[in-house]
Amino acid sequence: MIHHEEFSIPPRPDGWTVDEVLVLPEEQTLLQRVELLDGVLLVSPWPCLEHQRRLGKLQFALVPALPDGIELLPGVNVRFGERRLFTPDLVIVTRPAVDTAAYTANEVLLAAEIVSPSTKVQDRILKRAIYAEALIRFYLLVEPLEPAVATLFELQGEEYVPIAKSENGELRLPRPFEATLRL
Repeated sequence: MIHHEEFSIPPRPDGWTVDEVLVLPEEQTLLQRVELLDGVLLVSPWPCLEHQRRLGKLQFALVPALPDGIELLPGVNVRFGERRLFTPDLVIVTRPAVDTAAYTANEVLLAAEIVSPSTKVQDRILKRAIYAEALIRFYLLVEPLEPAVATLFELQGEEYVPIAKSENGELRLPRPFEATLRL
């Protein structure tokens, strides 16, 4: 029998740092996604199976179109300074084949989020703002409707501007490389 005390994360009155979150024991984070915003933990459940299926479709559509020198990775940590850490559903990084606990935001070319019921405000507003502030050039947001709706945003100045929107469950990416995604 599992007791909830075994899986609780101890409080930090002065807030958490990225390095402290990255060394949390696996048994404390096993059933939840732990992210960090200005020293405050954001804890959400791991995505459901439908979410994972959409993520798989995105990966299979993007990987063949990737140019040399970049890599697609699902669910990796991205560090935004010492007190912010997020785990986008998928990233395309400019430093392939690196063994790291967390990429830095300046190594991320594209961050993608698939909206979940428990993270919709974070995905649509908070993460979009954080990614733009960190100068991540592209942001892909997927809404799990039927058919799914996806929007690709490109950073222009300090804000993201939509440059492609799906039609009938298909998204054609003009940048950062050409690809057609069936959602």
